[in-house]
Amino acid sequence: MSNHAVTSGTDERTESIEIVVNGEPRIVPAGQTVRGILAALGVEADRVAVELNRAIVRKQEWDATRVANGSRLEIVQFVGGG
Repeated sequence: MSNHAVTSGTDERTESIEIVVNGEPRIVPAGQTVRGILAALGVEADRVAVELNRAIVRKQEWDATRVANGSRLEIVQFVGGG
């Protein structure tokens, strides 16, 4: 398995944590919120649902919800169709 680093262009000496996103290990800067992780991953936040450690995180809580080392994040993208 390979680890994927998600960076936000900050100093490389910044402390990092390891999380799992949709089953894949990722290295991200420590102290990120759910919204910050979505932005770093390039996920458009308007059409997704987020589960953190098996609990749904409501969109209005994304800015206040920090993602800790070892967390498991599931991101479900809604796709329209006809």
